[in-house]
Amino acid sequence: MPDRDADLIDTVRLSLVDGVGPRIRRRLLDRFGDPATVLAAAPSELREVEGVGPKVTERIIRAGDEIDAEAEIAFCRSHGIAILTEAHAEYPRALREIPDPPGLLFVRGTLKAADALGIGIVGTRHGTAYGLRQAERLAASLARAGLTIISGLARGIDAVAHRGAMDAGGRTLGILASGVMNIYPPEHDKLADLVADNGALISEQPPRSSPLAGTFPQRNRIISGMSLGVIVVEAAERSGALITARHAMEQGRDVFAVPGNVDSRASRGCHRLLRDGAILVESADDVLEELGPLVEAAPRDDGRKVHHPAELLLNDVEQKVLDAIRGEATSIDEIVAQSGLLVPPVLATISVLEMRHLIRRLSGTTVIRL
Repeated sequence: MPDRDADLIDTVRLSLVDGVGPRIRRRLLDRFGDPATVLAAAPSELREVEGVGPKVTERIIRAGDEIDAEAEIAFCRSHGIAILTEAHAEYPRALREIPDPPGLLFVRGTLKAADALGIGIVGTRHGTAYGLRQAERLAASLARAGLTIISGLARGIDAVAHRGAMDAGGRTLGILASGVMNIYPPEHDKLADLVADNGALISEQPPRSSPLAGTFPQRNRIISGMSLGVIVVEAAERSGALITARHAMEQGRDVFAVPGNVDSRASRGCHRLLRDGAILVESADDVLEELGPLVEAAPRDDGRKVHHPAELLLNDVEQKVLDAIRGEATSIDEIVAQSGLLVPPVLATISVLEMRHLIRRLSGTTVIRL
């Protein structure tokens, strides 16, 4: 444990050095191997790393005296904030795959294995009634289908996406440009508490940090990096949501866009994305069909592997009925016999599975697994 604590202290200290962003941090680690060696390096060695000039070199050299990493760690522990490094088991695997993963994640709330099946929903802070309605509808439908809704806790589209997911009984993650104990915008403090209770607040900034202009685009790469794909609901021609979409493209994630009125300035960014090849979204079905069966089975929190997001929501009865349905026409009688359940609960469960896009009715007495 002392060695682990020392490693964490060095990791936190390096991450808190002003001017050491995710890309420079990655170059430093590639050159020196670990944070402790970076912090102990000679100035001449540090300056050999691309992007590390005299000012950043001086800050790294002084970090041991000027950055109280132990106090930051103690604050997090006293407030129930998890600190995840890339070596931590709960660090989102999808983030490890992006070119510039965060060196640290501060998490207020709980991350679950099911959050690997996340979808980003982003858009303008000045959403129209149409845009807000679509964001809430999509978030609720996708949450009911088993996806975790990921957004940035901003005004407008982000806020209604979080609320739509929670109103549907789903999980949601809020990715912040500020610290998880310094909510921005401040009027979303109650919303932030709800998100933490129904998922997690996540930031690579220390918990008490204020948002800076540069931390918003950095935050956006985490939204896309943690998502299977990103849905842009409304966005002007110059919008932070388009930055998130660009990150998603660079990270190999799907980009979806909701069309709007041709004369709506709030939809110009979405229409540009559609012209550039984004996937048009009219309903949650469009997203689920594009994601399709998962290429790689994802874990449930009980360790069971699933191949479709909606399987995350199944209880024992629903799982028994689904297991009894084949990828070809299956009769109700066969399902009853295979599952060992009575006819009424089987019929009721079939309706639930159909709503979650896991099966399709072929007739009044036969269904097929999708």
